[in-house]
Amino acid sequence: MTRNRYARACAAALLLIGGWTAAGALPAAASDTTGSAAPTAPAASTGSASASPGLLRAMQREFGLTRAEAEARLTAERRATQLAQEARRTAGAAYGGAWFEAESGKLVVAVTSDADASAVRALRSAGAGVRVVEHSARLLDTVKSRIDRLKAPAGVSSWSVDPVANTVAVNVVHGQRSAPDVRRFVAEAREAGPVTVRTVRAAARTFAAGTVGGDPYYTGNVRCSIGFSVHGGFVTAGHCGGTGSAVRGWDGSHIGTFQGSSFPENDYAWVNVGSGWWTVPVVLGWGTIPDRLVRGSAEAPIGASVCRSGSTTHWHCGTVLAKNETVNYSQGAVRQMTKTSVCAEPGDSGGSFISGDQAQGVTSGGWGNCSGGGETWFQPVNEILSRYGLTLHTA
Repeated sequence: MTRNRYARACAAALLLIGGWTAAGALPAAASDTTGSAAPTAPAASTGSASASPGLLRAMQREFGLTRAEAEARLTAERRATQLAQEARRTAGAAYGGAWFEAESGKLVVAVTSDADASAVRALRSAGAGVRVVEHSARLLDTVKSRIDRLKAPAGVSSWSVDPVANTVAVNVVHGQRSAPDVRRFVAEAREAGPVTVRTVRAAARTFAAGTVGGDPYYTGNVRCSIGFSVHGGFVTAGHCGGTGSAVRGWDGSHIGTFQGSSFPENDYAWVNVGSGWWTVPVVLGWGTIPDRLVRGSAEAPIGASVCRSGSTTHWHCGTVLAKNETVNYSQGAVRQMTKTSVCAEPGDSGGSFISGDQAQGVTSGGWGNCSGGGETWFQPVNEILSRYGLTLHTA
């Protein structure tokens, strides 16, 4: 292998695993397979995975923080992520949900009025804020499941449990709230339990593109983005290709095939890697920040910062807005999604969402763009790993 071919192979390997850290919410768009140039992969960072200078600069830019404030927020989010894993168990049946509160730097845990006093003391002793609410998370999850069984019209964008408001939020497209089918859906949703109706600017759509270049992989004439490396391949979005579909890299060479794919209802897939390609635990920073090493997949709480990497709009950050949200795409509903304030555009689908050095999920879809803003959803990575029996490739 010549030095030039070796360099290209290394870049290809990075693209294979180069995910996004905070991608937009719509499923990624497809792009034309002609005339695409291979991007140059930046070298992987060997410094602190959760507080590299590039990540701190990105957080300063996206959130308007000083460097010290960005460092403090990352430290607080790490503590909140660890505490969130125990909060539900501690609160028991009184658990009402949890979220990260950036202003206080604490995880806030909601509990119902019948919460055991010792559990409340334990949560506060662990550093959590405690808020008393009317409805338990179990009740709200049941309400959301009932709404999942309804047939949603195009004017309804999504719905999920909102632990901060202690209700199920139903998101309706602006200008569609008075439409008869939307009014009927909202009325039926209210019959299921406590519901709040909100307005969003546009309907959710997938992020596949027809004729755009600079992609990490192609399926037919569709361009999508790689999510995270797993042992034997990588995970990505299901709407990017069906089981058995062949996958090509940025240089046109064969990578592998979709070994499993699900869309709609879910939006996940995995691709095996061969033909000289290999996997590494890296997410591309696209020159905005150094490439990120992936060290695990601990789930960040609502309110925590999250970033996305993708082949169209590269690196963008935002916050986690909701979990277990059902998204109503034109192709059908997709359940158990996580909503973020991160932007994305066609071609970003399948790319990586990451919080610090922890893999979060793969970009599915959303609305808006990275010029005017928008929201995106991702399919949680731990669900994908569990579904296919895969092991995340970590540093």
